[in-house]
Amino acid sequence: EVQLQASGGGLVQAGGCLRLSCATSGFTFDDYAIAWFRQTPGKEREGISCINNSNGKTFYVDSVKGRFTISSESANNTVYLQMDSLKPEDSAIYYCAASTFSCHATMIVDKGVLNQRDYEYWGQGTLVTVSS
Repeated sequence: EVQLQASGGGLVQAGGCLRLSCATSGFTFDDYAIAWFRQTPGKEREGISCINNSNGKTFYVDSVKGRFTISSESANNTVYLQMDSLKPEDSAIYYCAASTFSCHATMIVDKGVLNQRDYEYWGQGTLVTVSS
C-alpha cells in the first residue's frame, strides 16, 4: 500500500523555524518526485517546493525561496522541508505528494507553479500555525 505521512507541524512565532517530514512507503522512492503543497481556508492548494529523488534537483516558488529548503533521504524514504524565517502568511495545512513525473514536468508552463493533478499519491497533511 502506498503511504505518505506528513508530520512536524506546530505553533511557532513569526521568525521561528520548523522542519516537516514526509515518510513514504509502498513505491520505488527514487523513481518519484516529491512535492510540498499548502492550503489555507478559502484558498486553492499551492505547490511550494519539489525534489527529484533520482538526482536531487529542487524547485521552489518565489515566496519561499531563501527561507525553505527541501531535501531527500533515500535510506529511510523520507523527504524534509526545513522552514526558516516563518511568516504568518505561511500558516496552512502542509501536504506532501508524489508524482511519476519530474518536478519540471509537473510545472504549468508560463505560470511557474506545480500542477497538483500530476501528483497521484498524497499524505494527510500537517498543520503549521505562525503567530504574529
